[in-house]
Order: sequence, then structure tokens, then C-alpha cells
Amino acid sequence: MSSSDRRLFLLSGLAALAGCGFAPVYGPGGGGDALMGQVRVTDPQGRAGFLLTREIEARLGRPETPRYELRPAIALRSEAIAIDRSNVAARANLIGTVNYTLTDLETGEKVDSGKVTNFTGYSTFDTPIVTRAAARDAEARLMQMLADQMLTRLAAAAASRSR
Repeated sequence: MSSSDRRLFLLSGLAALAGCGFAPVYGPGGGGDALMGQVRVTDPQGRAGFLLTREIEARLGRPETPRYELRPAIALRSEAIAIDRSNVAARANLIGTVNYTLTDLETGEKVDSGKVTNFTGYSTFDTPIVTRAAARDAEARLMQMLADQMLTRLAAAAASRSR
């Protein structure tokens, strides 16, 4: 395919996407900014809840007069994945799931709900202090990933509602 043929092909593909109403979520008219400064997260439970709330508020802002309430329920579990000859775990996975519900505070109606799951690994070491620090770091990384997944889904849902 020649260079000019590829450009024509790409332009026709873009024109087809524009014709079907495709718009980037965070672009002009995309609807992704509908949640900015509008979502109150319920009081966090434990360290994981605090970390998740911090990540969400860092992206959406802390609302003064919220329109929505986000209620996340976090479940974490650790799983040994590398065990040495003496039956000691050398690596572990921290697996997290967040079930969430977004509710309109004006109507009490459930706007969106879902479930996101992800994992991250960390090394276990000879000393409990270093292992605990690695586990806490993994928990922070995991909450960041889960917040990203959840907010991507919520933004897409908000964009589809705004059409």
C-alpha cells in the first residue's frame, strides 16, 4: 500500500468514526468531565479505603456540593506465587476487587455500578519490616490501578448518559 493510499484509508476511517458519533471521553462534548467535582466518596474503611479515596479525589477533586455518591467496597487477598525449597514464599500477589455503586444524591437513583479487579506483586524478604513495607507499597499501587479502572468506567458511563 502506497503512502497516499494509507493516508486516504486513515482519513476515511476517521470520517466513519466521526459519523457514528464517536467522541473522546475527555474531549470537547465528550461528557467525561461531568463527574469533575461532583462525586463524594463514602467514608473510607481501613488503609485500602483511604488510599482508594485519595486516588479518586486526586483525579475528580473534592466536591463542595456533590451531585453523586460513590460507595466502593474493597476486598483484598494475598497469594504466594513463588515458594523456595524450604517452603518459604519469595513473592506474593496482592489481589484486589472493588464493587462500586454511584448514586444520584438528588433522586436517590443508582446511576452506575460495577466491579473492577486487578493485582500487583511484591517480594517477600528475610526481615518482616522490609516485607511489610513491600506489601504496603503494593497496596498503594493496587489502589491506584483499581481507581484508574473504576474512573475509566464511570467516565465512559457518564459520557454515554450525556448523549
